[in-house]
Amino acid sequence: MCLQFLRKGYLGICVTAIVLIAGCASEEKSEDSQQIDREYVLNAKMIGYTGVGGDIDGQRNPLLRARKGERVKISLVNGELMAHDVKLEELGVQSETMLEEGDTTSIVFVAEADDSYFCTLPGHEKVMRGQFKIVENFEAVVSDNWGVSPRKDGRPLNFGFERGNLQDWKASGNAFGQRAVTFDPAPWYPDSVVLKQSGDYYVSSGGTLNYQATGTLTSTAFGVTHPWASFKISGGALAGVRVELVDASTDSIFFKMSGHINEDNVKDPAHVAFRPVVVDLTRYKGKEIYIRLVDEETGTVPEIAYIGDNHWAHISFDDFRFHDERPTYAHELRPDDVVILPPRDIVPHAGLSGAEATKVMDAPEGFSVTLAAAEPDIVRPIAFTQDDRGRLWVVEAHTYPVRAPEGQGKDRILIFEDTDGNGTLDSRKVFMEGLNMVSGIEIGFGGVWLGAAPYLMYIPIDAAKDAPAGEPQILLDGWGYEDTHETLNTFKWGPDGWLYGNHGVFTHSNVGKPGASDDERTPINAGVWRYHPTRHEFEVFAHGTSNPWGVDFNDYGHAFSTVCVIPHLFHMIQGGRYHRQGGQHFNPYTYDDIKTIADHVHWLGDQGPHAGNFRSAAAGGGHAHAGAMFYLGNKHWGIDRNAIFMNNINGFRVNMDITKRSGSGYTASHGKDFINTNDFWSQWINFRITPSGSVFVHDWYDKNQCHSPNPDVHDKTLGRIFKISHKLDKWVTVDLAKKTDMELVEYQLNENEFYVVHSRRLLQERGGNSEVHAGLWKIFNDNPDVTRKLRALWALHVTKGISAQQALELLDHKDEYVRGWAIQLIAEGKNVADDARGRFESLAKKDTSALVRLYLASALQRMAPEQRWDIVKNLSMWEEDAADQNIPLMVWYALEPLVALDATRATELAKNAKLPGLADFVSRRIADGKK
Repeated sequence: MCLQFLRKGYLGICVTAIVLIAGCASEEKSEDSQQIDREYVLNAKMIGYTGVGGDIDGQRNPLLRARKGERVKISLVNGELMAHDVKLEELGVQSETMLEEGDTTSIVFVAEADDSYFCTLPGHEKVMRGQFKIVENFEAVVSDNWGVSPRKDGRPLNFGFERGNLQDWKASGNAFGQRAVTFDPAPWYPDSVVLKQSGDYYVSSGGTLNYQATGTLTSTAFGVTHPWASFKISGGALAGVRVELVDASTDSIFFKMSGHINEDNVKDPAHVAFRPVVVDLTRYKGKEIYIRLVDEETGTVPEIAYIGDNHWAHISFDDFRFHDERPTYAHELRPDDVVILPPRDIVPHAGLSGAEATKVMDAPEGFSVTLAAAEPDIVRPIAFTQDDRGRLWVVEAHTYPVRAPEGQGKDRILIFEDTDGNGTLDSRKVFMEGLNMVSGIEIGFGGVWLGAAPYLMYIPIDAAKDAPAGEPQILLDGWGYEDTHETLNTFKWGPDGWLYGNHGVFTHSNVGKPGASDDERTPINAGVWRYHPTRHEFEVFAHGTSNPWGVDFNDYGHAFSTVCVIPHLFHMIQGGRYHRQGGQHFNPYTYDDIKTIADHVHWLGDQGPHAGNFRSAAAGGGHAHAGAMFYLGNKHWGIDRNAIFMNNINGFRVNMDITKRSGSGYTASHGKDFINTNDFWSQWINFRITPSGSVFVHDWYDKNQCHSPNPDVHDKTLGRIFKISHKLDKWVTVDLAKKTDMELVEYQLNENEFYVVHSRRLLQERGGNSEVHAGLWKIFNDNPDVTRKLRALWALHVTKGISAQQALELLDHKDEYVRGWAIQLIAEGKNVADDARGRFESLAKKDTSALVRLYLASALQRMAPEQRWDIVKNLSMWEEDAADQNIPLMVWYALEPLVALDATRATELAKNAKLPGLADFVSRRIADGKK
């Protein structure tokens, strides 16, 4: 029996090596029914399953083989921080889902027939799918078709480099100098490397020890005399390092191949070995071609200090030969095995002054970007908001990235104002200093709301002095800060009157009022939370995602979050559980979660989001996003009100996704990027729409784009605020706090969201009255635009202007958005009355809107489990929702606690359901409950 050693170091993880049987078996089948006759090891990543060891080593989605009747084991190692599994399509054998990098899992089955294996996670199967075949023998398949060297003028050409020089080749650049041809690993590779070149010599553009060199090496032209060719290759899987075969008559490339190495921490010295490549030349027989080796990659990103060099930015080549028949090799490198990173993005600028930065930005026709404030007036702006006058309240994060000892914080809050309309924030005041690790800010209810882990604080405002009216009040504590860029952030008033915010996945919080016991606290480590400003209630609105730093609400009051690393955009449903970057859901019976609404990602290549950074301009710039804004401002901007903006940190630009209704939720497609800063140091974080309809954005301008606990990697002296304006925008001065109640009611009809949000919050603060309620009901009843009806409805809710009877009547409204919001508002108090519950049961059975059924599934989680049965049953019978991206899982989240109440009843419900997955989930829940 042959053994292969799988080093987890090969995956970039420092753990003890483990021994696995890889792609090999004893010749005689064991009598022991538990004996594994054949085992394959696959490294699971979003680029596909890559074979480890044996004759599948390095192959992507390799063909797996076994004799009929053999007991086969497929073992997986998770090569990244993503969820992966494997399933045999016909046999239905499926592994557990791996969540963490380095996790392992396996399946065991008896080889009875040909089958396919694939990853079941949504969107993964397209690139993670291979074949399993029954075969009769396993003799090593190595071609004895040795082939011949191409010839010119009767002389064999130097395409195996056995002459020890570059005869028959012409070099340019500095990569292919006099020492390019060598026979030892040195001088291009460490002595430990195993290359396995043909003969003694090979050629390299620099290997791993001179990877920064660039250039080309072009062969003399030669005639094609055979239908097949082969050559050997090693080096990086980069578009800028490649072998090209070129039609000499037209100078057109008809075949190109890069190396197979895409790991920057390869521990196995044999991984660098040359791999054979086979080319079909049938169409070119009788024509002249030439070979060109290209190295355009330096392997460095000098503009960004924390990006490590890529030592595989080189190409090594050997032994081009012709063949009469197609040769076969045990370790053949096929084009499908190589996932190639695109070329480096060209970003022309870095380290500019604020004034210079505005001059190099690209904005759409009719728009301009101006500098509103810059260092030294503003430094390290991590969060900002606006007051009812449109003034900016900005947090300077001097303490980040390490929280200071209590009482020694250096963060401060500044108030900026443009007093003359020239676009410059010419008035600057210091509101408060000595704060510690602030990451979020909002204004309202007479004070400043601050996220400063471990606290959510409130600081009362003396409006006459623009100064604190008292000491900070700690409303909640228990916010974690293990990872200080994943703390509570991006505060935003929701349409329902709650304060919303985000939280990252690698910081673990247990939130409650000061002095609360663990039983009185709420854990969160990824998702969207909310806090009620007058009832002082805290809850997690939705769990999951990665490190969200953007949340906003569309015209219909639906929440959306922008995130990093994983796909970038999520429609956040109350009670939803979403795709996580890492770790497990708090509820161990979640089993599956809701995925992104985006039909695209903003990075290129299939090597994962991080590898695509600085190589993905064509796709949107990269994986890291901050900020979120539906532009609900001036109509003359010409922006689709369903478009959401987000800042792309690694792409130095503003991405725009266009959202569209789909089933119960949305899909999002990539629109044209809105702003391109063309500046490596640019790091825009978030947006605010001004009273004029222009948009402020704050820029954490820094040469270092990635969080680090080392404060010395960040520049501590820079920061900017920019203003994006349309040529038709007109500067205005406002003070909404001085408006009458009825003026605030009228502002619910304004096209600019600034007036809508601020006037609604002011009405909430004032508490409402009969005149306000009458005015809002008039808008709701008379205005034909449902978005205006919703604005009136939200304002009525926050001012307590909707009676229980009126709420019930809204469930009969002709518009699905109104019915949906009525359900959410009725369930907000987690005490759904019997008459409302009866109406929910009827809607679950009869309402034809998937959106309404989604609201019902969401509301179920706010009801006592014993009250849910009939509503869950009715929702489960909608066959139309079987393929919906939200409803089946939301119904499961509502059904899951019922299994513990009555497993028999839950099993019967799930067995008859039209929604997929419920029966399997109930069975798993019953089994897991017995463990």
